Amino acid sequence: MMMLWAWAGVQLGVYNIVKDFNIALQIQPQILAFLSLVTWTQCYYYEQNWSIPRSVSTVVPIAIIMAGVEFALVFALRVGVSRGTIWPETLMAVLAALFLALGVLRHYWDIYVHRTVRGISFIFVGIDAMGDLTSLISVFFQPILDVLGMAIYGTELILWIGVICCGAYYNLSPWIRDRVKTRPRSSLERGVSEDTPTIIEQENSRHRVITLEELPSSTSVFRTPSGELTATRTRHRTDQCLEEDSRSHFPDALDLQTPR
Repeated sequence: MMMLWAWAGVQLGVYNIVKDFNIALQIQPQILAFLSLVTWTQCYYYEQNWSIPRSVSTVVPIAIIMAGVEFALVFALRVGVSRGTIWPETLMAVLAALFLALGVLRHYWDIYVHRTVRGISFIFVGIDAMGDLTSLISVFFQPILDVLGMAIYGTELILWIGVICCGAYYNLSPWIRDRVKTRPRSSLERGVSEDTPTIIEQENSRHRVITLEELPSSTSVFRTPSGELTATRTRHRTDQCLEEDSRSHFPDALDLQTPR
């Protein structure tokens, strides 16, 4: 996803500069490509345990190549436009829209397979969709209305709106239904109540209750080992608290289960 967006920034930057859009729209693709490359490197740093020197030595040559390609294409397309050749501009717009769309469409496949929106932050989706919307408005107010420019940002905006709608259907609606069904309980009852969504794990012939609030969040863009370690520690502390509460409230029941 991040590498597709990085290359989309190259094509989009070429198109916006050649079309002589305002300065904000000319700078925006450069920021998109830079941040996408940084995030792409972080994926390998955290998930594949790349060292910092390896990460830097990998991403810097890619960034230099992208900058060189964009610089050369800007001059080439300007020469072509001066001679009446328009199709390279159209090609840049199509490639930019395609790469941006492919980066988002990977989530649609995951939604189709798992019937839920996971592995992505809805805050991130909202911010990116707002960026597409403001860019779309900016293109609309250019001196000359550019349909291809509007199509680039409009395509990604529509796809993000679709992800938000899927999240409302698969994630938000079940959460609301569970909250409506839940009745107020005491602190001890909330820990083991049937109304609270729980996952029961059987381990060594005993049941351990884990509330969904203890599990790692499925709405973050990245999952790191530190997040899993935090969740494990949280579950361990919860088990200790439940055991202490059980000993304080039901000492006789525990004595009956103790082998003689």
